[in-house]
Amino acid sequence: MDQAYLRAHPEHLPTFLTHQRLRETPVGGGSVSTASRLTLDDGTSVFAKTWTTGEAPAGFFTAEASGSRWLAEAGAPVPEVLVALPSMIATEWIEPGEPTRAGAEQLGRDLAALHRSDAASFGADWDGYIGPLGLDNTPTTGAWGPWFAERRLRPYLKISVDRGALSSAEVKVVESVCQSLEAYDEGEPSRTHGDLWPGNVLWGADGRAWLVDPAAHGGHRETDLAELALFGGAPFLTTVLGAYNEAYPLASGWPERVPLHQLHLLLVHTAAFGESYRHSVRSAASSALRAL
Repeated sequence: MDQAYLRAHPEHLPTFLTHQRLRETPVGGGSVSTASRLTLDDGTSVFAKTWTTGEAPAGFFTAEASGSRWLAEAGAPVPEVLVALPSMIATEWIEPGEPTRAGAEQLGRDLAALHRSDAASFGADWDGYIGPLGLDNTPTTGAWGPWFAERRLRPYLKISVDRGALSSAEVKVVESVCQSLEAYDEGEPSRTHGDLWPGNVLWGADGRAWLVDPAAHGGHRETDLAELALFGGAPFLTTVLGAYNEAYPLASGWPERVPLHQLHLLLVHTAAFGESYRHSVRSAASSALRAL
């Protein structure tokens, strides 16, 4: 089996794995998937992911594949999808490297080019996932603010409350943000990665920064950039943003809106992983209110 065969017969990959016809080396994965490096007969490698326990939710891996291909259509640095099955996804292998300033400058330009690629609406033509949770991608052509409140904040606020991850104080301030967004109409839909925290940037040995694990959809371009600053921030973030702003200047007041755009992913974390992110949600929501 080589990559050409894999492209032509993706449905055969699980059988080859079951019968141990490929060398499989575990690599670091996410919280919901098991990741492996598969060495093919011609010596090349692919990156494969399967659901950690039991069966994957319906459409989980095909949603990732759809999003990756959609981003690739716009020229984004996304590993080629070779296999997209209900049980797994496999992409080309990107040899890991170290972050560099030159790679960060290129990442800024790559994101600017991606965000200049129009999306027909907010949302997407496929049902989405972000981490283990569903992502409502129902296409919406209205204003960004109400869409962000209804499709990206309130669903994860509800899940967070249901699992006891947020107190009434956090609920109150997030709901205030949602109410303020009803009158907020800034921002046109762009193609976005949708889950661009620093762990979803793979710095390759080729010197390029690759975008992996997308929750791609039509969204606000500032959201991708804001998420890059979460959880310690991407390496050379100032360089990334500087190169981006040169290629595709950001609107006035963008830094003050960073917490607003981070709020979605922080609520996803309280919904999926619990109360350890509660204070981050409250801080971001309070800051977002001041920016609205």
